Amino acid sequence: MPISLSLPAGVIAYGYRNYSPPLKRLLAHNNNDIALFRYLYLRSSCNHIPSQLTSLFCFKFFPTNLNCLLTGNSLFFRMERFWSGSSINKNKAMVEHLQHYGVISSKKVSEVMETIDRALFVPDGTPAYVDSPMAIGYNATISAPHMHATCLQLLEENLKPGMHALDVGSGTGYLTACLALMVGPQGRAVGVEHIPELANSSLRNIEKSAAAPLLKEGSLSIHVGDGRQGWPEFAPYDCIHVGAAAPEIPQPLLDQLKPGGRMVIPVGNIFQDLKVVDKKEDGSISVRSETSVRYVPLTSRDAQLRGY
Repeated sequence: MPISLSLPAGVIAYGYRNYSPPLKRLLAHNNNDIALFRYLYLRSSCNHIPSQLTSLFCFKFFPTNLNCLLTGNSLFFRMERFWSGSSINKNKAMVEHLQHYGVISSKKVSEVMETIDRALFVPDGTPAYVDSPMAIGYNATISAPHMHATCLQLLEENLKPGMHALDVGSGTGYLTACLALMVGPQGRAVGVEHIPELANSSLRNIEKSAAAPLLKEGSLSIHVGDGRQGWPEFAPYDCIHVGAAAPEIPQPLLDQLKPGGRMVIPVGNIFQDLKVVDKKEDGSISVRSETSVRYVPLTSRDAQLRGY
């Protein structure tokens, strides 16, 4: 099936820039074909590769089942088949694997992700340590581990003890719990989720995790609300994480970002980029693109429940 597409010059493989040199070299094998694959994948409406597209690509380095390679927020390998043992050992192995491939370089981020067991925050029966986003109900997802790691590293300097962090679209509460551990009991971690059922279940998840004392003490909290409006009660925030793609950066989030603060937010519709937004001490804003991503939309509760 011949396809002719005009793609912008310099289009790179889907989100590859975060990963280790060996993977970068692998992805440089056939840049034009990968760019085409990225375009077709982003045109699809789900987080898997339609089977009819697999016949278009004959990369020697691709596995037969392309779903095991391109399945999530960004490009990375599924990993669960590489380890066994207890839940905690699997979680630690997941983090070590991300370190091995160059996704995690921060000691603090690795410690936090080892401490918060991802298995407590995914639906029962779900393979918790697969590096892929997973459905959590209500047309929402929990992001892939490598995206959580990437965002935590981008925000690390704004997650020091005593700082304030906002998690928009907190979902199962996983990343909110990680943020809370990083800012500690003297800080404040706030999750905002507009689906009440998810907010309630996230509290139960956190209560089973290492972040439970912070929830009990009040430095970690989950609120039901429209995350596009932020959560003014505990503003300004040293960092803001947004877990869904906005068509543009919401002004209330910019307003609630502290001077010297940083926000990471996926922006776009068909094509999305993870934006790093820095507010300088004089209040001016700078924005750069970190990598190409694929997230569910940041939208109203009703639109989400209707399937966008």
